[in-house]
Amino acid sequence: MSFADSLFDAVKRKNSCLCVGLDPRPENFPKEFSRDAEGIVGFNKEVIGLVKGLVSIVKPQSAFYEAFGPRGATAFQETVAYAKKNGLLVLVDAKRGDIGSTAKAYAKAFFETYGVDALTVSPYLGLDGVKPFLEYCGEDKGVFILVKTSNPSSSDLQDLESQGRKVYEIMGSLVNEWGKEYVGESCFSSVGAVVGATYPKEAEALRKIMPANFFLVPGLGAQGGTAEDVKPAFNRGGTGAIVNSSRGITQCFSPDDSEWRVKVVEAAKKSVKDLNGMRFG
Repeated sequence: MSFADSLFDAVKRKNSCLCVGLDPRPENFPKEFSRDAEGIVGFNKEVIGLVKGLVSIVKPQSAFYEAFGPRGATAFQETVAYAKKNGLLVLVDAKRGDIGSTAKAYAKAFFETYGVDALTVSPYLGLDGVKPFLEYCGEDKGVFILVKTSNPSSSDLQDLESQGRKVYEIMGSLVNEWGKEYVGESCFSSVGAVVGATYPKEAEALRKIMPANFFLVPGLGAQGGTAEDVKPAFNRGGTGAIVNSSRGITQCFSPDDSEWRVKVVEAAKKSVKDLNGMRFG
């Protein structure tokens, strides 16, 4: 089964388009966990166990693991394996992109060595820097290519005009074209796009450009995006996007809060409810 079909099926089965970001900041962990790589694994396993019935996919941000060196790499690998063992798809936010030979090594590292299901990819080098990742979409993997990101300064480059079009619109057209070869039975491509929740008008324009591409929508919660903001990212039937929340779920408590597990579940349930209300309301 293609990645797009697996994701489409999982979202439908769990009635949830929520993606939980696993971006460990040990200084904010509950006191019962150590502030090191071992603590990261322990905390992530707890979070996965709490939300696995509420979400279809999780998104580890690789930088937070790389910061801990070799032990962080082990924590990352254990997190990926545990999430997959618990029936979740794993999308790694690493934003990789380089010349062809290097991109090929990056793709092999994440898709084969770590066994992740999908990866965020930077397209700045053009097709030859993206193609090694796309080749895995012919199997059961997926990519989400940066198109219109949620950070405040994304407009510095992405909103520039070229030949009468915004750069993000041109990028959207490229993603649409690159993804045509990898459309599954769900009518969605395993080549997706990263489109931030903080730019709803741009998301509306991009959805028209990319009708068959899954959107990964970061920026919900801590970055200021709301459930209503992400509505333009979805197709009319409420499909075609997953919405990520990291700090809003995994840091919704203070380190000395003994009820932190309850709060994580409540935050995840509220996000699912709000998103479903937006999708089907």
